[in-house]
Amino acid sequence: METQNLEQGKRKRDVVSVREYYCYKLQMRNDDEDEILHTRRLFQQYSVDEYIKLETQRLDFGSFNQDLFRMSVLQGLLYVLRLGERDASNVGKQTFLPNSFIGGPRDMRQHYMDVIALVQHFGKPDLFITMTCNSSWMEIKEHLSSSDEAQNRPDLISRAFRAKIEELKTDILKRNIFGKVAAFMYTVEFQKRGLPHAHFLIILSNEQKLLTTEAYDDIIRAELPDSNREPNLHKLVLKHMMHGLCGILNPINCCMKKGCCKFKYPQKFVDQTSKGNDLYPIYRRRNTGEVVHVRGKDLYNLGLFIQSIFTWKIQLSHKY
Repeated sequence: METQNLEQGKRKRDVVSVREYYCYKLQMRNDDEDEILHTRRLFQQYSVDEYIKLETQRLDFGSFNQDLFRMSVLQGLLYVLRLGERDASNVGKQTFLPNSFIGGPRDMRQHYMDVIALVQHFGKPDLFITMTCNSSWMEIKEHLSSSDEAQNRPDLISRAFRAKIEELKTDILKRNIFGKVAAFMYTVEFQKRGLPHAHFLIILSNEQKLLTTEAYDDIIRAELPDSNREPNLHKLVLKHMMHGLCGILNPINCCMKKGCCKFKYPQKFVDQTSKGNDLYPIYRRRNTGEVVHVRGKDLYNLGLFIQSIFTWKIQLSHKY
């Protein structure tokens, strides 16, 4: 094997990177009980410390190898001015991170310019999709030991969420569950409780554009499904897609600002979908008179229930 590598002009490595080493250490194995994975908050501290070590190594590489990231004099001056530097004595003393450093100024600016270019070429996005990690996913719960909690296993959370993201991308881009996609973009963020969520912007091809209210209703709902025809979907929406309780039922909820919900719930009942004045659709929320039990309260049809349902995608709620 070594001879073959030499013949192909490939140098065999005898070292591993910091990232590769800790990725290996954090792997779950059936025949190897690694105690560090089950030390709860200590494992969280361990994960943060090792990532800081990895990021410091990347920063040091960028700092000590500035000659590898040369730029023209004009470009360098413009970049310094963009940062707000006005002292000529400081020009030339700046350390610039390459765009390969994830999360750095150049990396973020490059992603921003890419997104702007996509919108300029293909038009405004048609769908906005948010996927939030659920610590009760079976893929997470079945890999937790009796002493583990999901919040103390960021490695497991991240692996399960990434697998879900890749499956969602396959559904949208290859299986075309919303139609042919012309362009897409997404970002992954982390909540204060440690669970990640992703925001997708989908630009559909011209022949798949949502041009009628019926097209919106075929993909997006903002009301409860029929409990007789779709009992499982009905339970999922009640469990995961309800906002609140807020308003007069819970005036101290975190979403309440100056006596009103900052997310504008509850919203008005409407019999059919229409386009709003701000170009956002006003989704159909019909008054059905249904009574449901949500978070310990019986909600009657008093303008407090159906109006508080998040918009949800029919095809995705079943699967994810």
